Amino acid sequence: MNKSMAVSVLIALAGPWCAHAAPPKPLNVTESVEIKAPVDRVWAVAKDFDSLNKWHPGFSKDELVKGTDNEVGAVRKLTIKDGPSFTEELLAFDNATHTYRYKIVESPLPLRDYVATFSVKPGKDGTTKVTWVGKFKRKNPAANPPEDESDAAAVKLITGVFQGGLANLKHLLEG
Repeated sequence: MNKSMAVSVLIALAGPWCAHAAPPKPLNVTESVEIKAPVDRVWAVAKDFDSLNKWHPGFSKDELVKGTDNEVGAVRKLTIKDGPSFTEELLAFDNATHTYRYKIVESPLPLRDYVATFSVKPGKDGTTKVTWVGKFKRKNPAANPPEDESDAAAVKLITGVFQGGLANLKHLLEG
């Protein structure tokens, strides 16, 4: 076997392995809502790290398990309605700019490296714009994971969480 043929055989054999070894790509979800309420009122309802269950219909419980509410390093345990629990850690909190950032520490969700930012800013015509941004990767490292563990499924999951929470926050403040 000549040298070029040997290289071709090695590439052919290594190709599928390299495809499976490629790490999952970073994924992003950004959802926003305009709420007809003052910024301070919206922030007052949504700012507390231990109160997601008070305005998000997908969660039955939100309790601090470490630290102090709204202080960097605080850890909350969230319980999904009729489902499992997971923990998140507060990475940044800025009351003046109405923004906080957190990460998932432990979760049964098909995600990893999840970090999200939640912000409340003045909108148009006296409204308030609430924006939720999540960055993450799917947990399954396979090149072709099962559909429920794919990039599309991970994006759909987080999009649904964000949309459900923001729609309910709007309803609570406007309704």
